[in-house]
Amino acid sequence: MQKLTVQSINVRAAKVPLPEPHRTASAVISESPLVFIDITASDGTVGHGLLFTYTPAALVPTATLVENMRPLLEGQVIAPKQLASDLAGRFKLLGTQGVVGMSLAGIDMALWDCLARSQNLSLVTLLGGTNKAIKPYGAVGFDGESGSAKTAEKLASDGFLGVKAKIGYSTVEQDVKVIRSMRKAVGDGVAIMVDYNQSLDVVEAMRRLQYLDDEGLTWVEEPVSARDYKNQAVLSAATGTPIQCGENWWGIDDMQLSLSMESSNLVMPDVMKIGGVSAWLEAAALASAYRVPMSNHLWPELSAQLLSVTPTADWLEYCDWWNPVIKNPLIVKNGYAELDDQSGSGVEWNEKMIEKYSV
Repeated sequence: MQKLTVQSINVRAAKVPLPEPHRTASAVISESPLVFIDITASDGTVGHGLLFTYTPAALVPTATLVENMRPLLEGQVIAPKQLASDLAGRFKLLGTQGVVGMSLAGIDMALWDCLARSQNLSLVTLLGGTNKAIKPYGAVGFDGESGSAKTAEKLASDGFLGVKAKIGYSTVEQDVKVIRSMRKAVGDGVAIMVDYNQSLDVVEAMRRLQYLDDEGLTWVEEPVSARDYKNQAVLSAATGTPIQCGENWWGIDDMQLSLSMESSNLVMPDVMKIGGVSAWLEAAALASAYRVPMSNHLWPELSAQLLSVTPTADWLEYCDWWNPVIKNPLIVKNGYAELDDQSGSGVEWNEKMIEKYSV
């Protein structure tokens, strides 16, 4: 049997407006700078990978870096885990975090998608699993009492079993008012999570977390700097509400260090920052070994399948930010993410919209 190899790679960039600006305690996100990666195999199969560069300043440089990796890929056998290891070795001296890590992760996503599609399998089937009913939660911005309650109520009516709000207002009393306004809007049957987006110092975080312990929250996310593992561990041990971390881990080493220091009670890797599908599988194994519930950050279509092969799978973070450029966005129905028996990762492009927003 002839081995599947990389024939070509196509890279594009676009700025996609969000349906509504998404506010946090430190910034407002109004558009998604996205890099689209298409890898064509020797049998004509095309696999897709998607990168989110957060800031437009990194968009073109990231797309250019992926494009510059073309000579390292063309002609190579599509064996994603082996290629992930080989490419990481190529960048050992430069390092595999930041833009380099993102680029490698996007390539890894596209390779796995290509391999699954070449066999007419979904990614979860290729990885030896079956589709699981993963409970999703929806995002609520830094929108004050009435705005947060209104969004939370809409998400609950759409079938979401959880809602996560951005907090970090000038006082903890304001944080509590927002939380209670959402609880009143959604009732007791919907989980509420909150995210400080690293906006607090350690002393203020300790004070606020203890204040929030009676609010029945499912978790408090990143109250302090994401890399302050020591103080995260102190906070986790001192408060009753679970601490959630992980979206800002760059690779498995960050996750291993955080888990070894007991820095959080829950984990939620980002498939791009952790290193793509290949690294996600290692992350899932780590979470299982430490017996820690694992959720995701963004990439809902791909993450829903990856959570289906994650032993300690917990919640699916759902965002509709990229729906305009996704051909068949993930659907939430009856409280759960609906996974069809699709081919590959489930990610295909709405070409007309990519062309509209291309840069």
